[in-house]
Amino acid sequence: MSGRLLIEGCAVAAVDARGTEHASGYVAVEGDRISAVGAGAAPAELREGARVVDGSGCLATPGLVNCHHHLYQWATRGMAQQADLFGWLVELYPVWAGIDEEIVRAAARAGLAALALSGCSTSTDHHYVFPRGAGDLLAAGVAAAREIGLRFHPTRGSMDLGRSRGGLPPDEVVEDKDEILAASEEAIDRYHDPSPGSMLRVALAPCSPFSVSRELMVESAELARRKGVRLHTHLAETRNEEQYCRERFGMRPVEYLEELGWLGDDVWLAHCVHLSGEEVERFGRTGTGVAHCPSSNGRLGAGIAPVAALAGAGAPVGLGVDGSASNEAAELAGEIRQALLLARLAGGPEALTARQALRIATIGGARCLGRERETGSLEPGKLADVALWRLDDLWYAGIEDPVAALVLGPAPRVELLLVGGEPVVEEGTLLGADEHEIAREIARASRRLARRAGEVVG
Repeated sequence: MSGRLLIEGCAVAAVDARGTEHASGYVAVEGDRISAVGAGAAPAELREGARVVDGSGCLATPGLVNCHHHLYQWATRGMAQQADLFGWLVELYPVWAGIDEEIVRAAARAGLAALALSGCSTSTDHHYVFPRGAGDLLAAGVAAAREIGLRFHPTRGSMDLGRSRGGLPPDEVVEDKDEILAASEEAIDRYHDPSPGSMLRVALAPCSPFSVSRELMVESAELARRKGVRLHTHLAETRNEEQYCRERFGMRPVEYLEELGWLGDDVWLAHCVHLSGEEVERFGRTGTGVAHCPSSNGRLGAGIAPVAALAGAGAPVGLGVDGSASNEAAELAGEIRQALLLARLAGGPEALTARQALRIATIGGARCLGRERETGSLEPGKLADVALWRLDDLWYAGIEDPVAALVLGPAPRVELLLVGGEPVVEEGTLLGADEHEIAREIARASRRLARRAGEVVG
């Protein structure tokens, strides 16, 4: 670990239960943990033997937490630009059938680098397309996260309900249920690290009600709970999905998941745009988490999730960029602003404050991943996952409230990102990998995938 480090002279938004903020303060780090947070000048004993970072003109917050992503989709950005979700998927499923380990590695490196440069210290990855002979796709993502330096929560996703059995995906991109369950258990045994401060934890994530059988949903939940890992899936993203569930199961998506045993405090769900008031309350009562993906929901015209109501009901609500093919920006800091703006479009200017939006992006995401006791706020004893944002240039100068500058202004430059006390970004530069080399690699991989897709279509 990095030893002792002291950030001083910065504004601080701790995002703790008390809403602690300092106009000028410090954050002290010892090893992989935060040792002190306070106002004014740091005590002399915190400076002894420490690397001191001048935080003047900056705001320190917890590192952001990305609760929903499909890293492989970075290789297919810019496609199906006017499609809704089902049309977008129908166009892209055949393209994704051509992914392999090399393409996934390039996409994961690009996606995780972009997240780090946008202040994200912890990310998930929902990978659910596993073409035969494609190589070890989960290993590619894990290796990329280790290289970039982010705390990583990959999920072993799955689809077993192809078009011939009433699902949406073509049969060539789905897997056999028993193969999925065996691969899911192997992924947990190989990668999941439940220890305190873990950099790598696995969850199970059957894809959606329209691509996964009832049996796989039930057996995945049984496996996850037997192995002590969390559950994740897409839910209630579009009206089309609701219609599909009514026609196929005779009930709404939330009712279907509840029947399968999929509501609870070990579950977080992506999107949840189309919820009734009673369903919102049910999420609060059961502690079921929601990964809000505002840009993707807007890009696909899906709607606006009721995040203010969910948070008010006590449900964990985090933030996600979603796949890069439905959110070409795919950086997390900008999603905080999008979350606030969409909430206000739906519920008026008092629906969500800047500080509530920041909470969703930090401690809310940590709650979704079951790690709120370890990360998501700046408090002594918690993991030193810290983002230091530069807010003294042309774009922010004169905004007296630094949290408003962060949330309402353009996505700022990350001066410093610590993950477990280790610098991952400094002065806006990625430390663990060459950003330009990553860009060249993903450009080559995207072209190769596009050529492969064209050959299949032809």
